[in-house]
Amino acid sequence: MKAVVWHDVGDIRLDEVDDPKIVEPTDALVRITTSAICGTDLHLVRGTMPGMQPGTVLGHEAVGVVEETGAAVRGFSQGDRVVVCSTIACGTCSYCRAGYFAQCDTANPNGPQAGTSFFGGPESTGPVAGLQAAYARIPFAATTLVKVPDSVSDEQAIMVSDVLPTGWFGARLAQVGQGDTVLVLGAGVVGQCAIAAAKRRGAARVLVVDGIADRLATARAQNAEPIDFNAEDPVATVRELTGGIGVDRVIDAVGVDAQRPKSGPAAQNLPVSDSTLEAEREKAAPQGRTEGAQWLAGDAPSLAARWALEAVAKAGSVGVIGVYPPNFDAFPIGAVVNRNLTVQGGNCNHRRYVPGLLGRVARGDIDPTAFITQRADPVSIIEAYETFDRREDGWLKTIVPM
Repeated sequence: MKAVVWHDVGDIRLDEVDDPKIVEPTDALVRITTSAICGTDLHLVRGTMPGMQPGTVLGHEAVGVVEETGAAVRGFSQGDRVVVCSTIACGTCSYCRAGYFAQCDTANPNGPQAGTSFFGGPESTGPVAGLQAAYARIPFAATTLVKVPDSVSDEQAIMVSDVLPTGWFGARLAQVGQGDTVLVLGAGVVGQCAIAAAKRRGAARVLVVDGIADRLATARAQNAEPIDFNAEDPVATVRELTGGIGVDRVIDAVGVDAQRPKSGPAAQNLPVSDSTLEAEREKAAPQGRTEGAQWLAGDAPSLAARWALEAVAKAGSVGVIGVYPPNFDAFPIGAVVNRNLTVQGGNCNHRRYVPGLLGRVARGDIDPTAFITQRADPVSIIEAYETFDRREDGWLKTIVPM
């Protein structure tokens, strides 16, 4: 079958690979009908999430049809239409039973302390072959798959595989509640989903920071208040808009691939020196590219985290859903202690939220297809990756009908 395969930093290809097969009795084989390209995939190609193994099939978002089930899979049958949760979970360990599916003790073959296992990730996550392919083996299918309601389209369901639950998780981590003023850092698709989640959790006001005009325009369409970091200092603007206090809650939907402002007061008023940011980039992505126009590692790895802690009010809370690799340790802990802040971060416990969000989509409470801006043929998926990586206008979320 055809699949998107990682070969090296900056080198992905559409290759012929072996068809997957049932390996464990808890597996299912799914024919992928729709996949997608995610910002997390770009981290893998840019080298800001190290440890990728050559030959790994990429992709962690999919909707499909069950083709075959292992002997221990009781809740699904051939022909069932399903969404694949991006993170893999056994459903029976103490962490899964408590709702911490991303910290499953069983799913990651590297052992209980290895952390989250997800499709198409580095060696530390499995690795497990990804979902940008014609077919995929789904471990622990009873938990990792969720049946799609008949009234929910493939395009709606693919957004519930990862980005919508992650945005919802971010609002929950930030403790967004009734009447809160919320800041979302990053207006990519996860940031857009975080805006939608914050509003549905009762936020009275949502501000959003980004440097790409069309992403800020999409946020404005959700009645969020845009702040362009290439034209304004986001921390100063947040303080101005909140009477000098700061926001109640912040959601960091950027992570380690943050970019420095190219112009304006923020470019002259970075919270740390250029040399500090360069050292952070070298540690976060030692093999990452720093020159050229393609696959560049972010040049300000801690910037979103620093802005988050500066923009939040005293005794406020910050939820971190942006990707930071395990070896990244540049975090201003002093600000947390001295300002009585609450900071929570993590990988989304997808299985906890996917069923309820599918229900919300089915009822019309959320239509995540508003954030889909591109549809790529599998033959042109590598070109789509490249364009998405360059952050060109009109490339917010790309889905791939398989």
